[in-house]
Amino acid sequence: MSELFEGHRPLVAILRGVQPHEITDIGHALLEAGFGIIEVPLNSPEPLDSIALLHREFGDQAIIGAGTVLTTQQVDQVVDAGGRLIVSPNTNVSVIQQTVKRGGLSFPGVFTPTEAFTAIEAGCHALKFFPASLHGPGGITAIKAVLPPTMPVLAVGGVSVPTIGDWLKAGSDGFGIGSNVYKIGWDAAKIRAEATAFVKAFDAANA
Repeated sequence: MSELFEGHRPLVAILRGVQPHEITDIGHALLEAGFGIIEVPLNSPEPLDSIALLHREFGDQAIIGAGTVLTTQQVDQVVDAGGRLIVSPNTNVSVIQQTVKRGGLSFPGVFTPTEAFTAIEAGCHALKFFPASLHGPGGITAIKAVLPPTMPVLAVGGVSVPTIGDWLKAGSDGFGIGSNVYKIGWDAAKIRAEATAFVKAFDAANA
């Protein structure tokens, strides 16, 4: 496993729509399930407040950050709130470079080899293939064949408990998991149960 993930499983919990009043309980549920990387998309309600709360409660136990980061100003806001992980849906060289400058971890969204190499040249730390469902595992295998072997690849979008082994065999190093571990309205117990299922499936496929 890449040192990039700091000993955590390369599973990113994507909490799109989460609100600050519930974030601490959800954070506890995810860590108890075995997730150590948490992303709050910036199109969630008061996302910087949620990131600050996660950093305060779990900053020494988990990698905390933001998704849907589209501008360099947003990079600064996330880092100032205590976030380290900067995830984008697109390949924006300025966002990648600002993330690196601020000491964050840059996981830009890519879909083609051209975007992947643009992101790598800009200094990203890992590649987020999104939406991975349009590539399928075979598409990840094909594109990864031309990428630097040390560059981690995360599949995001379309990965489920039954299919996670297929994606790992195809060469995916990790995953961003959204609606399969968090949906608006789910309580901490439901989130813990769904996240635990993913962790068990990931561990079994890696055994």
